[in-house]
Parts: sequence; structure tokens; C-alpha cells
Amino acid sequence: MFHVKHPARGSMRVSRETPSVSWDPWEQLDPAQREQLEHYARLLQELGRHHNLVSRETLPELHRRHLLHCLALTWRPFPPGSVVVDWGTGGGLPAVPLAIAFPEVTVHAVDAAQKKVLAVRTMARRLGLANLQVHHARAERWEGAAHYSVSRATAPLATLWQWHRRVARPLAASPDAWPPGLLALKGGDLTDELAALERLDPHLHVRLWPLDRLLGDPLFAEKYLVHVAPEPEADASVR
Repeated sequence: MFHVKHPARGSMRVSRETPSVSWDPWEQLDPAQREQLEHYARLLQELGRHHNLVSRETLPELHRRHLLHCLALTWRPFPPGSVVVDWGTGGGLPAVPLAIAFPEVTVHAVDAAQKKVLAVRTMARRLGLANLQVHHARAERWEGAAHYSVSRATAPLATLWQWHRRVARPLAASPDAWPPGLLALKGGDLTDELAALERLDPHLHVRLWPLDRLLGDPLFAEKYLVHVAPEPEADASVR
């Protein structure tokens, strides 16, 4: 547990938000999407033997530890036509689940490890994911553009925000969709990461949802869904 401070004037705003009821992301997927995710799980196990795509110890609980974890990002939708970049995609987590859940969204999976990139490209082809593009590149050198950045255990929040704001493009999203920005799946005490993020850019609003409450699963105790975006006033002043 970490303390969420009340912001002083001119400082970064941090909100801890607790869902009133838990939610099952699998229920919002149609049968074809669920079958695609099952196929993806089989591919992760098959290719993971050679490429170390996920920790071998977690394979018996792949659906819970990896797929459910990544599907937490679907709590709000990404708008059709929007662009998402996954920094350090590894075995395609969360890029592949997001590409399956949002077929009208373009997802870019970026990783510096060529073997993992080749494995994710193979999986994307076998899954028929035309909306998933896979790039062999370092995050700080990727030459694309996106409305959203996503990350799962890749880098500290300040680093992720630097990567995001370099490629970020504006988007008028509907109120029910995620506001454009950074979405990260994080765990543990985030006090130091939040302090470093504030030093980098104090004009941000950070929202945190505890995943054990959101997903109704104690496995995710001390794990969070984190959304980072410019404060509306700061965003407007930049434009």
C-alpha cells in the first residue's frame, strides 16, 4: 500500500479510484474473440518453449496471470480508428489481447528483442490480426505516432511518459472511452515512481485502480491499472 497525497497548487494530481463492483472482462468478448484468445494462449505455450515469451512458472495459470491481467485494460474502450503502442511487448502482452478485443483499433507492438518480435509476428499472422503491427525497435527510437501508450512491467512511469509524449497525437475521445494518454499495469509501492513522474511533468493527472477490486481476484493485490494524461488545462495551453 502507498499513500496518495492531496496535490498542492501546481503539482501533479493523483486519484486512487476504487470500483464499486468487480468486473469480468471476458464477458464483454464475443465467442470468436474468446476463441482467438484461447488460440493465442496455445501459441504462447508452443512458441514460449523456444523464445521464453512468459515465465515458465506462470504457464499453468496463463489465463489468469497474463490474459486476465492484460484484459483489465479493456475496462474502458479504445475508440475505433485510434492507435495504441505497446512498449516492450515481449510475448505480445498486452498488444495481442488488445488487438483481439478492439479489431477497429491499430495496435503497434514494439520490442528491442528480435526473437520475441519474430514470435509475435508469427502469432499475429496465425491469429489473423490485420490490425496488429510488430516492430523491432527500442522504444525511444520508434518512429511511429499513437494516441495511447500501454505497458506491462516494462519501465518506470517517468520513462514510459517520456516515450509516450514523444509520439503522442491528440484525439477527441468520447466520454466513455479512455482519455488519450498512458495506461500501465503496475505493482507494488509506486511512491517513488509517482514522485519521479511529478518531477518530470507536474501538469498531469494520474488515476489508479486497484486490480484486486476491479477484477475481483486476490491474485492482483497490490497491483494497479494506472492512467496518466495531461491535466485538461495544461493540455489546452500546449495546443
